[in-house]
Amino acid sequence: MRKKRVLLLSEGFGSGHTQAAYALAVGLKQLSPGIQTRVIELGKFLNPVLGPWIISAYRKTVSKQPKMVGLMYRSNYKKSFNRLTQLALHRMFYTQTSQVIYQLKPDLIICTHPGPNAVVARLKRLGLDMPLYTLITDYDAHGSWVNKEVNRYLVSSSLVKDRLIEKGIVEDRIEVTGIPVHPNFWHTYDKEEIREQYQLKNMPTVLIMGGGWGIMYEDNALEYMTKWRESTQLIYCVGSNEKMKEKMLSDPLFQHPNIHILGFTREVNKLMDVSDLLITKPGGMTCTEGMSKGIPMLFYEPIPGQEEENCEYFISNGFGEMLDSNDTVDRWFSLIHEPYASGQFRDGLLSKRNQQYDPMNCPNAVLRLMQ
Repeated sequence: MRKKRVLLLSEGFGSGHTQAAYALAVGLKQLSPGIQTRVIELGKFLNPVLGPWIISAYRKTVSKQPKMVGLMYRSNYKKSFNRLTQLALHRMFYTQTSQVIYQLKPDLIICTHPGPNAVVARLKRLGLDMPLYTLITDYDAHGSWVNKEVNRYLVSSSLVKDRLIEKGIVEDRIEVTGIPVHPNFWHTYDKEEIREQYQLKNMPTVLIMGGGWGIMYEDNALEYMTKWRESTQLIYCVGSNEKMKEKMLSDPLFQHPNIHILGFTREVNKLMDVSDLLITKPGGMTCTEGMSKGIPMLFYEPIPGQEEENCEYFISNGFGEMLDSNDTVDRWFSLIHEPYASGQFRDGLLSKRNQQYDPMNCPNAVLRLMQ
C-alpha cells in the first residue's frame, strides 16, 4: 500500500513559518511513522538567488523600519491576494510550483505562509485536484491567508477562528488546533545535564531571545537587566544575528561569568527547561513554545501588526506581560528569586496550558482529517 505523502510549503520571512512546518512534519511522523513528509521554502527552492535576496531586504526593513511593516500589514488587513497578485506571484517566483507538486505527488499540501498558499489556491482554481490546508502561524487572521480554495484552516485559537468567520470562511472549514511545536517541546529534560552541557549554574535564570533573526533593538531594559548579573544568570540567544553576537561579546557590560551569549541553536527547548523567565520578541512560534513549557514571558518591541496581536493574546490569557519599564524587570527578577512564589506561578501557567493547549493536537487533527 502506498504511503501517505504530505507536502508542507513555507517561506523564510521570519523563522516561525518554516519552524511550524517542520514541527508539524516531525509530529506527524512521530504519531504515524509510515507517513512521508517534505518541507520546502518554496521561493528559495525555486529561485535560489532572488528568493534569499528578497528575504534579506525584508529582514532589513523589519529591523530598520518596523513601523512601515506595520503600516503595510494594517493597510491590507482585510484583503486577500487578488487574482492579479496571485498571477504576479506565480510568474515572478513560483512558475515551477505545479511541476514540484507533480513530481512529489503529495496526498495533501499544507501551507504555513500566505505566498505559497495563494499560489496553490490559484493552481486549484485552474484544475489542480489536491486538498489544501492552511496553517496560520500567528494569533491573528490577516486577509492574505484567505482563499476560497482552501479546504481546511488550522488555527491557533478560537479568536482566529472568529476572525476568519468574519472574513467569510465557513465555520466547518476551520479547525482550532493550536500552532504545532517541535516534539522536543513535548518533554521535560534533565536540568543538571542541560546545565552541564551549556556550563550553566543552578541559580535563577532568565532567557532573552530576539527571534530566529536575533533582532534585538537598542532597548535600555535589555541593558538594565545586566545589573542583576551577580545574582541572576542571563542567557542571550541572538539567533542568526552574528553581528549582534560579536557586538555583545566585545561589550564589557556583557562580559560576566553569569552572562551567556549564544547564536543560533536548535535546543531552545532545553534552555527553557532551565530558565525561570523568558524575555522575547512576540513571534507566534516562540510564544507558543514558551506556553508549551509553561514559562512566564515578558515581551519587548513587538513589530506593529501580527506581533502586537500575538502580544495581546498571550497577555490577555495570563501567559505574559509587556516589558515596558525597568520596574517591570525588577519586579519579575525579584519574583524568580523567591522559589516558592516562582514555582506556584509556573504551576499556574502549566495548568492554564493544559486547559488551552495540547502540542499533539495539530498533527493529530491532520491525521484524522486525512482518513
